[in-house]
Amino acid sequence: MTGTFELKKAAHGQFYFNLKATDGHTILTSEFYKAKVGAHTGIESVKQSALEDARYERKISKANQPFFVLKARNGEPIGKSEMYASDEAMEQGISSVKMHAPDALVIDRAP
Repeated sequence: MTGTFELKKAAHGQFYFNLKATDGHTILTSEFYKAKVGAHTGIESVKQSALEDARYERKISKANQPFFVLKARNGEPIGKSEMYASDEAMEQGISSVKMHAPDALVIDRAP
């Protein structure tokens, strides 16, 4: 199964991407990048890091909702999940990133 990385330009001029599952649901949102090339590097980092469970930092929000942060090999965050209703749902989100990211296509929607 392959998902897609959708590369976009934010209103403030920086670039970011969303990893979407085959059903179109966003499963990971990146940090912001000053240049488009940085966002492409971030996408490659997600592809390389996605299968390594140690790269996922499982967290709890202030509203007591689980979510995760995917970190690059250098320890820097490269993407964050949505908020989940349960730990089980969060683990399913991580599994979805592992399944979709490595072979995901890149769709460039940034001008």
